Amino acid sequence: MTTALDAADAIVYDLDGTLLELAVDWDAVADDVVGAYAERALIAPTDDLWSLLDAAADYDIEAVVHETIADHERAGARESTLLPLGERLAADIDADRPAAVCSLNCEEACRIALETHDLEEAVDAVVGRDTVETHKPEPESLLAAVEALGGEPERAVFVGDSESDRVTADRAGVPFVSVVEALGE
Repeated sequence: MTTALDAADAIVYDLDGTLLELAVDWDAVADDVVGAYAERALIAPTDDLWSLLDAAADYDIEAVVHETIADHERAGARESTLLPLGERLAADIDADRPAAVCSLNCEEACRIALETHDLEEAVDAVVGRDTVETHKPEPESLLAAVEALGGEPERAVFVGDSESDRVTADRAGVPFVSVVEALGE
């Protein structure tokens, strides 16, 4: 039986939770972002981190919020842990096909994490939250990753660990494979 992963001409991976685990306390990041709002005498509209990021433009503090999150991501990338799918990528199991990373993390943190685990040569393109105008689950970042590989959405595959990754793939018209499926578990 041929799976979407086997049939794909190009593979795009999510980063955190898929190839590796960033050492980030996301609750602490959300607290710091709420603090960034408060430092500017603003009442944060929510305590959900990604909603805070999305709302930041309305409060004219998008750069501050992005940098607050990115600081945590960069530090977490340096202390990240390689996961089994990352080990598979490092072993060049799918080296006959181009690969990219499409992540909700900032591009610099993605690159730091890939370098930390000697994966930068295994990946042909990196698209982070700040690489294009929108971020996952909007399809633009995944489509940019597929395009950077010279692929077509229907001939690529997106491998991820979350429902947001699945939604991103659906919106982009890219077949989706979960980490569990990719590992054959």
